[in-house]
Amino acid sequence: MLLKTMKSRLILHIDMDAFFASIEQFDNPDFRGKPVVVGADPKGGKGRGVVSTASYEARKFGIHSAMPISKAYRLCPDALYVRPRMRRYVEVSKRIMEILSEFSPLIEQVSIDEAFLDCTGTERLFGNPVDIGKKIKGRIFKELGLKSSIGIASSKSVAKILSDLSKPDGLLYCEPGKEKELLSQLDIKYLWGAGEKTVQILRKHGFNKIGDIAESDGKELIRIFGVSGKKLWELANGIDDREVVNIRVRKSIGREITFQEDVDDLETLEKTILYLVDRIAYSMAEEGIMGKTVTLKIRFEDFTTFTRSKTLNRYTDFVEDIKNVAVEKLHEFNIDKERKRVRLLGVSVSNLIFKGTDGEYLSGLQRELFVPEGDEKEKVQKVLHAMKKQFGDIVKRAIFINGEDHNDYN
Repeated sequence: MLLKTMKSRLILHIDMDAFFASIEQFDNPDFRGKPVVVGADPKGGKGRGVVSTASYEARKFGIHSAMPISKAYRLCPDALYVRPRMRRYVEVSKRIMEILSEFSPLIEQVSIDEAFLDCTGTERLFGNPVDIGKKIKGRIFKELGLKSSIGIASSKSVAKILSDLSKPDGLLYCEPGKEKELLSQLDIKYLWGAGEKTVQILRKHGFNKIGDIAESDGKELIRIFGVSGKKLWELANGIDDREVVNIRVRKSIGREITFQEDVDDLETLEKTILYLVDRIAYSMAEEGIMGKTVTLKIRFEDFTTFTRSKTLNRYTDFVEDIKNVAVEKLHEFNIDKERKRVRLLGVSVSNLIFKGTDGEYLSGLQRELFVPEGDEKEKVQKVLHAMKKQFGDIVKRAIFINGEDHNDYN
């Protein structure tokens, strides 16, 4: 294959270190230097949820994100286990993005705790690439007491790889033109865009280092992966011309709950859906987003997991709309007739758009296409959201759910 020629750019990838756990340690001085696990209540090793984030002190015991909380407790029963505080994490995230915006107007937030920043042409204002990275790290630590890792390169993929390699609390820079050399000796697991299954396939075909891919002619990769094989070859050669885009397009927003005891009562499951949807709708209103596709996630007692989705003909952030679809999908499993026992239930909304600050929508669609302004249920929802915003989580629908509730943000 012929190598592309790319214009020289200055792209930074900023990734916060153990974000949720680090915020908990900053807010609670007694937590500092100790293993902190953010996630479900371990209930003395009998908890049924998962780990959201673990501090670096906790990671020394082998604890990591998405691990069953019961296993985390067995690995380190003396760790400090705390429930997630998403409102606080979002608040800190917004401040981090405000700091980044002082260094460049081109910011692409890819998750609550990481973003790309295009600083091309800002050297006269802030110094050389390494100086820019140090200044950003310094500002975040000075104002928020949090550590970050930064990768700097001429492309998004190489910058992302470097930020991963620099963790924790590090900074790495690749000079333009040296991308291929830098990547060549790295294991293929570091290649951005190569997931676990792709890595397994690559290893079966003798590709173990990124350099093995770069030195191939690319034809075998195309034979194995189709057109995506060409992209893998380009990334292995440090070629990535993707731009940093300002608008972060969130993929989905949702919540899940793991029951303390498996449930086979349909009424309880329907109430759980309302509980989850109520919290989702509040978050959507807070962030100014609406969605079109509703997905129900269900895990049975034997750990088999299914998802069922439906796309509406209009965008919504309305509790009734989301709940009705989720309940409809729940009924497809005939739980009441077959007495299936449910371990986990989740609801998410995807296919999102963002509201404008003036109340209009970025898509240009008119308000009346969504929910009539005079709808009484919408008025009730607005009142509930306003109360929850003022008084916090003490305001909620009168539903008792015996389980571990956690966020699912993408």
